[in-house]
Amino acid sequence: MTVTEQTAPVRQGQPAEERHAAELAFLAAQDPGPRPPGWALTPRAVVTFVCGSDGVELALPRRRAGLPSKLVIAPKFVGERALVERCVVTLAGERGLLLTGEPGTAKSMLSELLAAAVSGTSALTVQGTAGTTEDAFRYGWNYALLLAQGPTPQALVDSPVLAAMRAGRAVRVEEITRCLPEVQDALVSILSDRRISVPELTGTEDAVVRAAPGFTVIATANLRDRGVSEMSAALKRRFNFEAVDPIADADAEAALIRSQAVAAVQRAGAAFAVDDAVLDALVTVFRDLRSGRSTEGWDVERPGTVMSTAEAVQVAASLGLAAAYLAGEDVLDLLPGHLLGVVRKDDPADHARLLGYWDGPVRRRAENGSAMWRRLWDLRGSLR
Repeated sequence: MTVTEQTAPVRQGQPAEERHAAELAFLAAQDPGPRPPGWALTPRAVVTFVCGSDGVELALPRRRAGLPSKLVIAPKFVGERALVERCVVTLAGERGLLLTGEPGTAKSMLSELLAAAVSGTSALTVQGTAGTTEDAFRYGWNYALLLAQGPTPQALVDSPVLAAMRAGRAVRVEEITRCLPEVQDALVSILSDRRISVPELTGTEDAVVRAAPGFTVIATANLRDRGVSEMSAALKRRFNFEAVDPIADADAEAALIRSQAVAAVQRAGAAFAVDDAVLDALVTVFRDLRSGRSTEGWDVERPGTVMSTAEAVQVAASLGLAAAYLAGEDVLDLLPGHLLGVVRKDDPADHARLLGYWDGPVRRRAENGSAMWRRLWDLRGSLR
């Protein structure tokens, strides 16, 4: 199929509950076991949705209109199943869940998948920034109605947190440590008391909003990133912390990078045509620089920037787009330049570290007779 024959996507950023609607509907019918109040799926089905069914066809207990009788659930998160199980147990206990780790380890994706499976929607989200105010966690006002009617329930504007409390759903707080500490602490009383007071409505039944069963908070945090604000001890105690680490298995990471890059290129209206050997080289470089040791056991100076799987996906997708849209480009020739773009994001000294990697493992592999690494060694000049 040519580039022009590809069907353009309807829109960007389709949420998890829409991307995987068929699987969610199937799992809801397939597992009739007990569910925590307000949950769309059983805890066991949530784990299966996130981690997949290990290639096993699951069968419905009885035929349902519009659903297949059997279905293999695809894995969506590459990581330890035990981690996902602990996350699900935390949410079942209505305790706050905080996913921590370096940038690019799929914390946001995991929080989205969990919210979609637990509540049927991942849309109730607060994006933490230095400019996030307490209103994002509590409520605001429709000022036209406020001026016309005074403080009334109709003039109240629910925050995503307040909307989740009313409906008994999971709310996502992305990059919670980018919020100022005084803003973060608005969650302390919410997670403790499970209610929000609205003093402006004192004397009415709407003065206090109490959380419906099923309400919980899923937050993410890059604890080593710039611009983070330390969480108070009181807020930390109200979360269960789960660390999301980089993918340990090289083959699993390579498969994920390929699948995500293929999907990204297809969304751009092109067919993915990057050789597996090029992707293997890309994954090898990222893993070597991330760990500080090559696959052969040679020491490597680690760059200050995070060589994350997410960054590797972006590089692979860029190579795929170059192969599709820039006729005559040898994507291997483009790889050093894209790697340089990744490592120079934080520390200028990382440029020298990448050159050191070229002078070390890349040169040694070239000397050992690998044609691909010989070509990459010849491209060292493009890193200047």
